[in-house]
Amino acid sequence: MKTYYKPQQESRTVTTGAENRVGNLSLTRNKAYLSLYQKIVAGELPPGSAISEVLLSKELGISRTPIREALGQLAAEGLIEQSPNRKAVVARLGRQDIVELYELREALERYSVGKAACRPLRDSERKSLESLNQSIYSIKELLTASGKPALDHEMMSRFTAYDLGFHTLLVRLAANGRILKVVNDTRILLRIFTMRREGHNGPLLEKIYREHAAVLQAVVEQDSQRAMRLISEHIQRSLEERLELYDRWEIETSLHTNVPFFFDVRPLMESVAGLAANNGNAAPPQAGVPAVNADAGED
Repeated sequence: MKTYYKPQQESRTVTTGAENRVGNLSLTRNKAYLSLYQKIVAGELPPGSAISEVLLSKELGISRTPIREALGQLAAEGLIEQSPNRKAVVARLGRQDIVELYELREALERYSVGKAACRPLRDSERKSLESLNQSIYSIKELLTASGKPALDHEMMSRFTAYDLGFHTLLVRLAANGRILKVVNDTRILLRIFTMRREGHNGPLLEKIYREHAAVLQAVVEQDSQRAMRLISEHIQRSLEERLELYDRWEIETSLHTNVPFFFDVRPLMESVAGLAANNGNAAPPQAGVPAVNADAGED
């Protein structure tokens, strides 16, 4: 007598259908996540801007369910903030947020560089790091040749890529994937704030290049203590520059908010700078414009 297994076949069919639905939902969620992530990192969705599920649903041609899941993931990563009524806005970093993120980054990069310096650096690793850092110096030379005072948006993006590559490779040498992920996530959060920045000037680019070179030399010589000290100083100077910029941005934002719209605040800031200069003090930069600070390392 023959035995048939039709019920089991039906069960497999149902299971496969459920798996397909889950898979499709995962694909659309990833599509929504990547779209939002790229918009935030590129500055298309600046800090504080609201995210419309309806508009995004129409733009991507998907339902709102995967969009909500993508928003939940972005909220868990600290890129957006969600209120109890489910309204989502791009995260806005405060002064203390910046301090905490830099402290976290310093602790992890310091450990990673120290660990990397405990073993001989491979020739391919050294050449890759030197190439990335040399690219930063090449950008500085291009800026000098152009006669411009600072990098434009395109050149600043190139600098950021080389700088990120240099630090990412240094952390990767520690062979700890979890540390690498946290450091990269931290830098993404900080980049949300850096969208307000002007481009770097020549002296600052050269300083970053020289600080990178010093860290690399310490790693090559397997001097872990010196490497850790140099990377800490490098990141701390970057934090000082970042906080100085944030404070000026906050002052300018406050003036624009509280002063009538027909009043241009820049002449006021220039007047303050002139008075300071006449009193023998260093003139502060215009609001919103990064200072030429030889001690403010950036990366």
